[in-house]
Amino acid sequence: MTPAAIGIDFGTTNSVVALAGADGSVMTRSFATQQGAVDAYRSALMFWREGRPPETRITHVSGPDALDMALGMTTEHRFLQSLKTHLSSRAFQETRLFGKLFRLEDLIGVFLSDLSTDLSGHDTLPLVSGRPVVFAGDRPDEELAVGRLKASYGKAGMEQVDFAYEPLGAAYWYARELKEPRTMLVADFGGGTSDFSVMRFEPGAQGRLEAIPLSHAGVGVAGDTFDYRIIEHAVSPALGKGTEYRSFGKLLPVPAHYHAAFAQWHKLSLMKSRETMAELNALIREAVEPAKLEDLLTVIEYDLGYELYRAVSAAKVALSDSDSTMLSFSQMGVTIEKSIRRADFERWIAEDVGAIEAALDRALAEAGLGGERIEAVFMTGGTSYVPAVRSLFDRRFGAGKVHIGDAFRSVASGLALLALDRARASVAA
Repeated sequence: MTPAAIGIDFGTTNSVVALAGADGSVMTRSFATQQGAVDAYRSALMFWREGRPPETRITHVSGPDALDMALGMTTEHRFLQSLKTHLSSRAFQETRLFGKLFRLEDLIGVFLSDLSTDLSGHDTLPLVSGRPVVFAGDRPDEELAVGRLKASYGKAGMEQVDFAYEPLGAAYWYARELKEPRTMLVADFGGGTSDFSVMRFEPGAQGRLEAIPLSHAGVGVAGDTFDYRIIEHAVSPALGKGTEYRSFGKLLPVPAHYHAAFAQWHKLSLMKSRETMAELNALIREAVEPAKLEDLLTVIEYDLGYELYRAVSAAKVALSDSDSTMLSFSQMGVTIEKSIRRADFERWIAEDVGAIEAALDRALAEAGLGGERIEAVFMTGGTSYVPAVRSLFDRRFGAGKVHIGDAFRSVASGLALLALDRARASVAA
């Protein structure tokens, strides 16, 4: 297939590139990795130093290869993921990696450059990138986030990029099968955000259905938040959360910010600073339960975040099919074994599911529709498989209306079709 348009779903956890042909056919790009070809490219970077002074240089890998190297690397390195989560926050402007200053746009630009390597015509073909309806963060700055995202694409050599809401991309992908008008709700669950679009598809030119957006809403709660709840309740207590240390004859709680930052994957590598390590070593000397804080220090010092992430993610996935599971983690002398019941997990995430439902209600209210007017619900993303989330939509709309899409390909494929349509409309105008 000769590409005529490109869609990129730059995600918090995974990223996908789709190519649309002039005939409306779509294919997702395959990436060669050490473990074989993949369509979903992990949104991760790994940096390390090579050579000896004065010829020392900083090098990197991205995607699945970054994960593989992080698991096996024994020398000093920095593993970064979930960079998308920082886009809307002024708190993260820049960081130093082995003495070199990187702005957030630089880091994302490095990743996007790898994502588009050997992609013929990426600098001239129409390109649409997804963006969340609401960016992640407590007080997301949308203008800042979009500006940073555009600048990141520019650093990757993709100056002419257009943006579209990610659920709109998913709607385009679902609607390619429609033969008659339909009002639908699209729910796109990523790693950092849950986004909703209410769409009306009406007959258009050349027998195609025209997409008419009725409303959009979103919330910075999704898969990473659910992981955080498991960390908060099942992992952090084993790493010193809730313990105490001695100071001037008094017992004081270990500062909460260590575990609050640690529980958010995208901040873990940023904790590996000389100042933080010194503070933790001082706490360990005065701690009532020093072994737990020593384990926390080990996880940070040896960049064990990804291994711990895999254990947490595996437990979350297992709870979609089982009433209970065992979270098991054992690396570099740190061992955590914790039994988790689905009932407890659902209690931990109940407030988050409530926030997702509130965003859903906002989308319906803005569209001026009740749930009974929605003829189909299209859900995509890994969180759509969480029983508590799926049951919310079954209850609100009826299980017969709910359809689960490809967790990885739906958004990017729809964005490529959208890029194709926008290019055609521009030529026609």
